[in-house]
Amino acid sequence: MSEMRTSLEVIAPNVEEAIARGANELGLPPEAFDVEVIDEGGRGFLGLGNRQVRVRLTIRESASPPTQQQPSAQVPSEAAPEAENEDAEVVRIARETVAELLQRMGVRGDVEARWGETDEEGRIRPLLVDIHGDDLNILIGRRGKTLYALQYITRLILGKELKRPVAVVIDVEGYRARKEKQLRQLARRMAQQALETGRTMTLEPMAPNERRIIHIELRDDPNVNTVSIGEGDRRKVTIVPVD
Repeated sequence: MSEMRTSLEVIAPNVEEAIARGANELGLPPEAFDVEVIDEGGRGFLGLGNRQVRVRLTIRESASPPTQQQPSAQVPSEAAPEAENEDAEVVRIARETVAELLQRMGVRGDVEARWGETDEEGRIRPLLVDIHGDDLNILIGRRGKTLYALQYITRLILGKELKRPVAVVIDVEGYRARKEKQLRQLARRMAQQALETGRTMTLEPMAPNERRIIHIELRDDPNVNTVSIGEGDRRKVTIVPVD
């Protein structure tokens, strides 16, 4: 059995969009998946009531990293400083963007931004934005929905400003770190229950970034598989014991 067992079932208007949604959820490029079309969808009577496609995406056993070009002797020595200056400029724009959004929301807080470490595959380097202050629960909202909305808006603004996507991750007073720790503990606890009972364990519906944490925490566990099922806000993770 493949070590990379994580799979997702995605429903979308077409196969391309389904692959894009799955890639975004797991933070991997589209070419990292084996694609199985479960339902090709179709048109209803007189073209009304179109049925969307259903696609299963499975992470390949060995997702090949992008081909790296050999360094050229003709690259100017100023390239590294220029890259550093560009990175610093992105950090500045992100910090000022979030600060302006807070001002428009009537919320007072200190904003810090920095680049995080790239992921294990070396593909994604997050831009971490931390907000500190007093009584900032309004920025988190119920189950973090306000925080995720603020992050989404920030990503849109930066993407438009920089003409390229940036993986912005916003945290408020360490909320994300605490939440991630809880989710990782939940993943391990539910995986253990799945093994002890021999039954599939289904978690409650979660946001895409929360499901991703569950998938990542268990993807190297040879005793269980994880699969996302459901649609929209009702999408959830199931943990399946391996026979």
